[in-house]
Amino acid sequence: MKNKKIEVLLVEDNPDDAELALLAFKKANIIEDSQIHIVSDGVEALEYLFNIEDEDDLLFNIEDEDDLRLNHRPQLILLDLKLPKLGGLDLLKKIKSHPESKKIPVVILTGSKDIKDWIDSYDLGAECFLHKSADFSQLVEAAGMAVLGAFEIEKSSGG
Repeated sequence: MKNKKIEVLLVEDNPDDAELALLAFKKANIIEDSQIHIVSDGVEALEYLFNIEDEDDLLFNIEDEDDLRLNHRPQLILLDLKLPKLGGLDLLKKIKSHPESKKIPVVILTGSKDIKDWIDSYDLGAECFLHKSADFSQLVEAAGMAVLGAFEIEKSSGG
């Protein structure tokens, strides 16, 4: 793992939760092997991922994304569900509906205890669901496993 950096997109509007996630990566001894880009809402995430040229592009559907290409292809996306501007489930739906981004593993990192959020996340293609209130050692372990899983997915897809 030391010879290749992994790009992680963290979509989190709460600076304290973003800092906690970064600390978990550091504690798991993987932050130096990762490039972590943080955005604070769903619109910023779309702008980071795709070649968004105007605001209409943010509303893309699977039928009209012919000209929409990935600018960045992170190996892992950590996604909060409760986001301003564009919610996490809507963002997940857009990511998983696009042919170039649908294979990017998405881990939901949220404080939501609503079972419907869990079901909807998995139905839309999330790989796993981590609750923010988990104890810190579990978050550290999950961060390490998520990065290892992203490496395995990348390796198996020929990346």
